[in-house]
Amino acid sequence: MRVTPSGQACGAEITGVDLANELDDQTTAAIRAAWLEHLVLSFPGQTLSDDDLERFTRSFGPFGEDPFVRPIPGREHIIAICRRADETSSIFAEAWHTDWSFQPLPPDGTCLYGITIPPEGGDTLFANQQLALRDMPAGLKSRIEGRIAVHSAAAGYAPKGLYGEADQGANRSMAIESSETALETQLHPLIRRHPESGVDAVYGCIGYVAGIEGMPQDEAADLLLELHAWQTRPECIYRHRWQANTLVMWDNRAVLHRATGGYQGYDRLLHRTTIGCSHGF
Repeated sequence: MRVTPSGQACGAEITGVDLANELDDQTTAAIRAAWLEHLVLSFPGQTLSDDDLERFTRSFGPFGEDPFVRPIPGREHIIAICRRADETSSIFAEAWHTDWSFQPLPPDGTCLYGITIPPEGGDTLFANQQLALRDMPAGLKSRIEGRIAVHSAAAGYAPKGLYGEADQGANRSMAIESSETALETQLHPLIRRHPESGVDAVYGCIGYVAGIEGMPQDEAADLLLELHAWQTRPECIYRHRWQANTLVMWDNRAVLHRATGGYQGYDRLLHRTTIGCSHGF
C-alpha cells in the first residue's frame, strides 16, 4: 500500500490495495492511520459492487443513519448522489457542511464511490478544520472557545427548507424527503477534540449551525459568518477531481466539504455510505 499526499491542505491518494477484497487487520489499520493523518483519502482504480462498498465501510465502524434521503432499492445503507444531464434543480450539497452534524452522535466519516463521472466539473472541495483552528487569529479563537453551537437540519430538510416543499417540482433526481423532524436541534461544541487523534478542530459551520447557545441570534449570525469565512479560506482547501471507479472517504470530525457543479449536460452518479460514530463525541 502506498500513500501519496495531495500537497494541498489535506488529502492523500492510496494505491496498491484492492478494495474489492476483504481487508486484513494490518491493511485496515494502515488505512485508518492514513485517514487520521490526511483526513481525506482517495482510492483510484477500484471496481466495487455495492456489497464491496458496504463491506469496506463496515471495516471502519458501524453504518451511520442517513436521514432525509431514501436509500437505493434493495439496500438500507447506500444512497445515490445523482443528477441527470437535463436536470435543472440546484446542486445537492453545494453549501459547506459536515455530514449530519445535527444528530446526537454525528457520523465519523463518509464514503463516496464514483460510478458515472462527467468529463468536466463536479469536483468536491474539502476544508481542513484542524488547520483552520491551528492558524486562527487569537481574537476570533477566544470568541468561539467554550461556545456551544445549535445544530439543525431545518434550513435544508424542513418542509420550508431548501429541499422541502418548494423543491418538489424541481425535477430533482435524488430521493430527498423533507420532514418536520428537521426542525429539531442538537447542541455540540464549536471546538471539538478528535476522539482518535486528539487534535482539536472547528466543528460544523453556518448552515447546519443555526445559532450559538446563550448568544442573541443577530450576534451569533455575525460570528458564524465571520468564522465561516475563516474556515473556508483557500489555504484550508483540498480540491478533489473525480474519476470513475474512485472511492473517497473523509473524516467528518475534522473537515467540511461541499459539492460543485460545472457538468451541465452530463449524467453523474455516485454511491454513498456513512461510517457511524464509534469512538464517542
